[in-house]
Amino acid sequence: MPETLNFLDPAVLAKLEGLQLRAARIVEGYVSGLHRSPYQGFSVEFAEHREYVPGDDLRYVDWKVFGKTDKVYLKQYEEETNLICYLVLDTSESMQYQSEMAAMSKLEYAQCAAASLAYLVIHQVDSVGLVTFDDAVRQLVRPSSSATHLSQLIGVMEQVEPVRKTRTGPIFHELAERLTRRGIVFILSDLFDDADEMLAGLKHFRHRRHDVVVLHTLDPAELEFPFQNATMFHGMEELGDLLVEPAQLRRAYQEEINRFTAKVRAGCLAQGADYVQVRTDMPLDVALSTYLAHRRRRVR
Repeated sequence: MPETLNFLDPAVLAKLEGLQLRAARIVEGYVSGLHRSPYQGFSVEFAEHREYVPGDDLRYVDWKVFGKTDKVYLKQYEEETNLICYLVLDTSESMQYQSEMAAMSKLEYAQCAAASLAYLVIHQVDSVGLVTFDDAVRQLVRPSSSATHLSQLIGVMEQVEPVRKTRTGPIFHELAERLTRRGIVFILSDLFDDADEMLAGLKHFRHRRHDVVVLHTLDPAELEFPFQNATMFHGMEELGDLLVEPAQLRRAYQEEINRFTAKVRAGCLAQGADYVQVRTDMPLDVALSTYLAHRRRRVR
């Protein structure tokens, strides 16, 4: 394994100072380009037809095809502008969680992933923006492809204060209206909220024609519940503390977390959104490069 890939291990990344350095190390090992842009819009070069959806601009209807088939199709064209990527980062209190099984908190891991994606997008001279949120949108940095933009995004991420609850559903609805230019929306969150409301918010993104990728960021202890002795669990996001015997809860807890993750995954896939579960003990090169390779094959 090349020496640079050693930096992709979460334990090593945790020792590096600064997100920009971490991002550079992560990308250094495997950067090979994310896409020939899969995004298509209405501009100059004709690409293909797609079926009309209520709300589409009738100016782009191919009336010749309609006359021959009695079906309404729109002409699609290759987008003149570069791909736009939006990074939507959950900075709520639960993202601070870090068990002994992980070298970084969920927030730190998600920040590293977001910084790496931003590094990749800007490296390709595409545009990337950033949203940080908890129970409200805290920062919204508009997309740019400038060389200095990465430093701005990282500066925003390093200033977050994860002390509040999360409200994914309302936030996603709000962002779907505010992010007016269609692009790829990466959501980096543990998604610990009402699943139905959250999925309704994701559906709004899809309604606005965004390409949605959910990076469901979880600590391994949240999935495996490895606790043995009597344990005091500290409640985050306004939940109280609780002293419990883990053995008495393990089965019920694991059934509940499995039910939750399965529901989120099924809901994402039903809407045509990509779902990727990432554990904070997973090397970031594995988490990101596996997904990007899958996406590249699918887009082709």
